[in-house]
Amino acid sequence: MNYSIIVYIVGMILNLEAALMLLPSITALIYGEKAGFSFLAVILFCLVFGIPIALHKPKKKAFYARESFVAVALSWITLSIVGAAPFVLTGSIPNPVNALFETVSGFTTTGASILTDVEVLPKCVLLWRSFTHWIGGMGVLVFVLAILPLTGGYHMALMKAESPGPSVSRMLPKVQSTAKILYAIYIGLTLIQIALMLLTRMPLFDALCISFGTAGTGGFGVLNSSCGDYTMLQQGIITVFMILFGVNFNVYFFLIMKKFGQAFHTEEVRYYLGIIAVAVITITINISHMFGNVFQAFHHAAFQVGSIITTTGYSTVDFDQWPMFSKTILLMLMFIGACAGSTGGGIKVSRIMILIKSVGKELLLFLHPNAVKKIKIDGKPVAHEVVRSTNIFIVVYVVIFAFSTLIISVDNFDYTTNFSAVAATLNNIGPGLDLVGPAQNYSLFSSLPKLVLTFDMLAGRLEIFPLLMLFYPRTWRKL
Repeated sequence: MNYSIIVYIVGMILNLEAALMLLPSITALIYGEKAGFSFLAVILFCLVFGIPIALHKPKKKAFYARESFVAVALSWITLSIVGAAPFVLTGSIPNPVNALFETVSGFTTTGASILTDVEVLPKCVLLWRSFTHWIGGMGVLVFVLAILPLTGGYHMALMKAESPGPSVSRMLPKVQSTAKILYAIYIGLTLIQIALMLLTRMPLFDALCISFGTAGTGGFGVLNSSCGDYTMLQQGIITVFMILFGVNFNVYFFLIMKKFGQAFHTEEVRYYLGIIAVAVITITINISHMFGNVFQAFHHAAFQVGSIITTTGYSTVDFDQWPMFSKTILLMLMFIGACAGSTGGGIKVSRIMILIKSVGKELLLFLHPNAVKKIKIDGKPVAHEVVRSTNIFIVVYVVIFAFSTLIISVDNFDYTTNFSAVAATLNNIGPGLDLVGPAQNYSLFSSLPKLVLTFDMLAGRLEIFPLLMLFYPRTWRKL
């Protein structure tokens, strides 16, 4: 284990977080809020520890699989603990467990909150909440990769450990170039949404926060109504961009490179858009009697389907009041999630495709035991390692889901609340059903369930394995 490079990466993360906290500090200065001093104090803390670590560059920069998993997990834990400090210091969330829950929810782009009234918070705190979504959406280690070249036999390991999906591929020959392309697309889409929000006369502060939350598919709002008080045009723009940020970013790279054939023939994206279309039409029919006309029903159905499948978690209405059929569809979408290589959470459409095609392959083998059939996506065979890792992921996912539901049941809430709370956190959604629905929050849980749900949010964002590797004894043994 190359401990020096791991410490070095964590030091880089501290310095990066200090730089990122300048934005809420400037916001506090603009609005004349004393809460800005809390952010300055945390910035100072980060720099006091981060600069000496970053200046002491490790002689050995080799970075392999073990180091990548450990570095990713520890970086996210460090990022979350330090990121929670301003909430405590400003008094916005004085309870450290609640502050950690809120911060992890932000960085993992979950959007689950323990706050009952966000409109009373200082502007700088609200901006930091939303900005954590944007930071965590693409991944902080991907940003580090863009500026810090690493060497080693598994130089893709760091990106694979943090990026969502069953497999990660280069867009360009160099990993550093790939990371830069990813962030360029991410920033570009965010700026376009901000500009469109401003054209609809949305205040700049709201436009920034909503766009940060949409880009990171997070869901923290600046109003108690989430997105309910915005105009239908503004809600429509948010719907479109939630869906766009749920698309595999490889598609945007193909479009930029004018490889339109590859962009429009990506099987995962076709499945993703098809699922959205079917869900929207079905829910529209089911809820049309609740609204004045079919257009309004379609508008809210599209928003909520886009919000749930991309794991953003914004809401325009209390969908917990919808018929059970529609709520069940939304619950199913929580598990499916967005595309691999996007900022969305969930199991991912690509994994669902692999599982369905694996079932088809097994059924064929029952009929024709000697048949040779490979699982293909986009006309290319899926590597056995990817199929195996997908199956293992699902098994571990189910085990964590079951144990989490069991542990949080100590608070004795109803099964729908507990089940949907775990589904909403492990899949990085935000709102669940019943007592954790869009009109409710997670403040009702005691400390132990909140810590379990915090673990679930991190596990969901990091695709489970990097976090579990910290608890695997062989990770720390010498080879």
